[in-house]
Amino acid sequence: MENLVNISYSQTGVSSNVDEMGMREMQRMVYEQRHRKYLLVKSPPASGKSRAMMFVALDKLANQGIKKVIVAVPQKNIGRSFNDTNLTRSGFFADWNVARYYNLCDSENETEKRQRFVEFIDKSNPNKILICTHATLCNAMKHLSDEKLNDCLFGIDEYHHSSADANNGLGEIVRRLLHSTNAHIMAMTGSYFRGDAIPVMRPEDEALFLPAINYNYYQQLNGYQYLKSLGIGYHFFQGKYVSALPEILDTSKKTLIHIPSVQGRDAYANKHDQVADIIAIIGEVVGEDPEHFIKIVKTSDGRLLKVGDLVEDNISCRRALQAYLQRMNKPEALDILIALGTAKEGFDWQWCEVCLTVGIRASLTEVVQIIGRCTRDCEGKTHAQFTNLIPCPDASQEKVNVAVNDMLKAITVSLLMEQVMAPKWDFKTKRDDDEEEGNGENRTLKVKGLTNATPKAQAIIDNDMTELKAEILASDIIKQAMSSNIIGEEITQVLIPKIIQRRYPTLTEEEVEQVRQRVVLSTAIQGEEVQEGSNGQKFIRVAGKFVEVNKLSINLIDSINPFQRAYEILSKSITPEVLRTIEYVIEDQRNDMTKEEAILLCQKYLPKYRENHNGEVPQLNDPEPLNKRIAQAIAYIQNMIRKGEIKRS
Repeated sequence: MENLVNISYSQTGVSSNVDEMGMREMQRMVYEQRHRKYLLVKSPPASGKSRAMMFVALDKLANQGIKKVIVAVPQKNIGRSFNDTNLTRSGFFADWNVARYYNLCDSENETEKRQRFVEFIDKSNPNKILICTHATLCNAMKHLSDEKLNDCLFGIDEYHHSSADANNGLGEIVRRLLHSTNAHIMAMTGSYFRGDAIPVMRPEDEALFLPAINYNYYQQLNGYQYLKSLGIGYHFFQGKYVSALPEILDTSKKTLIHIPSVQGRDAYANKHDQVADIIAIIGEVVGEDPEHFIKIVKTSDGRLLKVGDLVEDNISCRRALQAYLQRMNKPEALDILIALGTAKEGFDWQWCEVCLTVGIRASLTEVVQIIGRCTRDCEGKTHAQFTNLIPCPDASQEKVNVAVNDMLKAITVSLLMEQVMAPKWDFKTKRDDDEEEGNGENRTLKVKGLTNATPKAQAIIDNDMTELKAEILASDIIKQAMSSNIIGEEITQVLIPKIIQRRYPTLTEEEVEQVRQRVVLSTAIQGEEVQEGSNGQKFIRVAGKFVEVNKLSINLIDSINPFQRAYEILSKSITPEVLRTIEYVIEDQRNDMTKEEAILLCQKYLPKYRENHNGEVPQLNDPEPLNKRIAQAIAYIQNMIRKGEIKRS
């Protein structure tokens, strides 16, 4: 198994320690902003968002004129995070109490949910809090006028389910609340980006929530008491994925296994047969707890493990297991859990040490959520591991490009998670006569040529960098970046600005450039430490090479492919035959030459070539990739001149 990310944490205890009001670090950050009308909280799974919502909601009910609170979650099982909670015991001024009649996520409230929601909003009621799913919210809101929604707080959990698309029901509700009512909104998410690359909010709406409250993975995990490290990696398989399980499945670790989708390419049999094969690899079934639908499996070395099967179709059996999972309160209650479409968002198994996911997840948000299942802090757990078991491209496969694309997605996800979970540098402008700054303590670097950011651009840099990188990495740019033939400027100066402009259409060209510079800098330098040379000079690793800190410039960074590390990972991890296949597919998927790239190549690289070749120009059959690309650019420009699209200069 190859880990792409290995991160060690300091175990400061800061993120899990509570103050005199019973609040953890992230919750204090949110509570300090409780008077704002619109709150956007970006914080990882297990960081305490649900309780942060409780603190804010209770203050708004008591002190800010809010009459009612509606909390909406994507699935019923997540609603349990908002069950009755004693907060006064830890020092807060009130407890969180939800009348069972208005907990529409409770299994006993399967009927009349829409009517109960409308009743809660429409009538004077001593009960001030209602819990429901996103679906119930969307359904019930169709039957309520705007004025009925005034003086309410809407808490939207897992807010990435919303989107700027006009056909997204949750997004339309948020826009209605923003522009047609005086309602307050608290939006919470552990991954503020979507797998389909559609923005969660429209720019003009998102501006109302800025600045967002950010609490990243590094802050959370670095502040844990017990968890020391996190690994994110992958393992290739050929044939059936179960053939690779004996090598990577450690049955001594509490493990959550997600099998591939029923229609997925990696599902070699029906889901029940796949589960049976996995259990056979774990050991022999020697008993079962029929009340809780837990299998007792004996391993080859004689240990008895409790294995849960959430893939089971029998409704009564699945509900019995789900109820058991919700009530379990000790590590001995479960050893291995096998799931398909469940046990992702909101699933709380604090003792889980390993998430083993089979097949590529098309959505980056799903990967973030799955990783969150094993990153909870608890006594006795020192390492968390996410492993993606993915098919190795094989020349005999009918659709090699499909397998290659899947693998590239896995690398993309791993790079993204490194950005999310690693410490980051702050960058400042640096004039020619400035003294350089940079050390591992303040994590600030001054960069020559870095432009000052406007307030609008700075808000994106401060609050949206992870999501922007996610969109970049999820787009076709990752295929371009994987190719060793690509010059750095094509990625940094042509492709990345296009994505930024598309995501933030209201930015000026200057603001796009300001954001672009920070994206490229943070991608190339993310997580690297400054090292001191023998002569006292300080160096930092940039895309695999050490650069003197006081010589850092935006021009230097722009000349580097910021995603080259991913290609190097592929090069060292798989066979030459597979690598050649990957290179072929990448080249085949390259976009056609753009006008911007052609101009860049002709203006910057063609003069250098002619200077070194007695005024000659490169030919299309030149064996050097860059020279060949310049020749293609010349042909492209000449063709445009012939068509009259540009004038000869």
